[in-house]
Parts: sequence; structure tokens; C-alpha cells
Amino acid sequence: MSEFRPTLETKRKFSLNWGYLGAMTSGRSAIDLGALALRNLHDAREFVREYGYDLDQPAAREIIRNGHREAVDFIIGTFLQPGQEKLIPRDVLEPGDPVQLLVHASHQAQQQCERRMWSCAILKVMHAIFYIDNNLELRHFNTIRDQVFATLDEVIHEDDEGHFFLSNGELCLPLHHLERKRNKGRNSILLKLLQKAAYLAQDIYDHLGVRLVFGTRFECLLALETLQRAHILSITNIEPNRTRNTLLDLEAAKEIFVKYRCMLERSHEYPTELLQKMDAELLAVARRQTRADNPHSGADFSSIQVTVRKMIHLQAEQGYPETAGQDYDVGFFFDYELQLMDKESHQRSMTGPSSHDAYKRRQVETARLRVFGRELSDWIAAHSSPVPEPEPLAALSPAA
Repeated sequence: MSEFRPTLETKRKFSLNWGYLGAMTSGRSAIDLGALALRNLHDAREFVREYGYDLDQPAAREIIRNGHREAVDFIIGTFLQPGQEKLIPRDVLEPGDPVQLLVHASHQAQQQCERRMWSCAILKVMHAIFYIDNNLELRHFNTIRDQVFATLDEVIHEDDEGHFFLSNGELCLPLHHLERKRNKGRNSILLKLLQKAAYLAQDIYDHLGVRLVFGTRFECLLALETLQRAHILSITNIEPNRTRNTLLDLEAAKEIFVKYRCMLERSHEYPTELLQKMDAELLAVARRQTRADNPHSGADFSSIQVTVRKMIHLQAEQGYPETAGQDYDVGFFFDYELQLMDKESHQRSMTGPSSHDAYKRRQVETARLRVFGRELSDWIAAHSSPVPEPEPLAALSPAA
């Protein structure tokens, strides 16, 4: 039996890594660290082993090499202007062994500053890539998508003329527009992970999603009721901390609905004009609904956004290893996003500060600063050739 005696003796300088300790005790993400603290390649290889990759296996080395290539391509294509890729040091851009980047990211010497900063940036993106590649939900994505949309297809119907309706067998609401997000692209997932301020391994709730656009805001309210009666939405399958309402002042809507309920009940034809009148009254008295959780959304973006938790079943006969020895289908919960908007809000979201393009630009800038950090961002700006200003029209005119 081995004997142990208490001691604080060490062969190295007795010190504490306050940066690491601060990150671990405060919940700070590795994405927000400015450097690592590995002494040599041996430390780096041990780090990789604990991370989850056995470097004695050729397949693991290839996974890391592929992750490095994808990270470099992502940084060049998403964060850099044309020509700025030449600023990346050659031994970081094309290392003989990508594991060496961990050592580069730990060197604090001034003469190695550029190599440290670029190595850190690439490793941050690699970290996000490995998270995506080892996410079990994404491995079963086709099954998830089929089961989520099969449920929604029970209440979303299309007529012979290509018009869509939301119906639970009683109410039937005409849809102005229908969007199905069938899969969030890999680069979009990467970008969303990298721009999260709190931490990296954040669930991405909008891999799958449906946007339902109705003529009026009151129809969005009726749609929520319809979805609830169809049991697609319920108190038990909604992620409460992910619910966002920037569309409806519910208290004001309730007063107006009570005022016009009898007229709605007596309507034999679909009451489009009455719903529009109710919307006009609502907009005149409603309090502005705001959101403070997503800094990239435009101030005028209005919707009801609900994250729905659905149980996905992996059937034993489909040969999934998770189902081995199970008498009942293995299930797990998957969250998808349901968004409701009125026609006016949808049109407003297509252009200007509330548009998806503007949202994406703000998201890219946040992720860029988080991956590069202020130090590398300033260094790139200082070492980039200025973009030439266009010549004035007069200078392009023939000489008098």
C-alpha cells in the first residue's frame, strides 16, 4: 500500500493560476480567456486527452486536424476582410501538428504575442466545432425533424390553391405567411455558440422552428389558443425562460377582446375587418413590449416566441444502439422554436434594423470580438491596409 504524507513541496515555482481559478469559480467560458497555461507539448497532449481525444488513435488526430482546417476557414470567411488572412502566422495557419497551437496559446513572451493571439482565436472556434460534432441531438436530427413537423402537420393545412391555415378542427385561421426552418446551417450554429456572452456550450433552441404570420395581432392570440387546444402547446412542454413576447400587451388585448367577443361570436363570415379594428384599438392603448435578453434583435422586432419541448422517440426496430435491450422506445426531449407574428410586424422585419441581415451583422461583430478579443482586434486593425476611399466624381471627369 502506498504511503502519503502531507506536503506543499514542489519542483517548480510555487504559484497559483489566478486566471484559471477565476474562470472556474465564476463560470467564465474558455472562449473568454486571453491565453492558456500549458508549459510544453507534453502538457498540451495531456490536455487533449482529458478533453476527450486519444492522440494514440490516428482517427483522433485526423478529427483535430479537420477541426483546425474548419476553424481557419470559418475565421477567414466570417471575421476577416479580403487580404487579412495574410496576417495569420504561417505556423498557426498550417501547423505541422495542430496540438502545438495549445502551446502557442500559452506563451506570454512579447515576441510570440502574434502567434499566441491567433492560436487562441483558432482554438476557440475549434472548441465550438467539437461541441457541435459531439452533440447527440444533432446526430439524430433527421428523426427529430420528422417527428416535430409531423406534429405540426396535424394543425397546419394547405388548400388546393396553396393557401395555408391553422386549424384544430374548430377555429380555422388563415396564414399570411408560413416559414419552416428545417435545419440551422453549421456556420450559423457556430456563430451563435461563439457570440453567446455567458458561455459556449449553450443549447441552440432554433435548430428547428416554425414562423406563423397572421393578418392581425389578435389572430396570433387566437393561434396560441388553437395550438393549446391541440396540445402542441401546454404549460408542461414550454420552456418558460425562453418565452419572449414583444407583440402583445395581454392586459390591453383582454379588455378589447371582451368588448368585441359577442360580435366575433355572431360573425358568419371570417371577421377580417373586425379583427383589424380590434388591432387598431390595441395599438392605440397597448404598452410597448420590450426584450432585454438578446442584444442583436432590432428594437422594432415584434413577435411571440415560444420554445416547445417535445419528446423524441428512437424506435428499437430502427437499430439505434441506445435502444438495445429496451422494451419501450428510448425518448429524449428536444426544444424547437415556434414564432407568431402579424403581417405588419413581419413586413417590418424584412428591412432595416429589425431585418435578419441586420441581426446577422450584429451577431457577427459580437462573435468576432469575443473570438479575437480586444487585443487581437486592435492588432488586426493596426496591421491592415486601409480601404481606399472612392475618388470624387470630379476627379474622374476628363480634364477641362
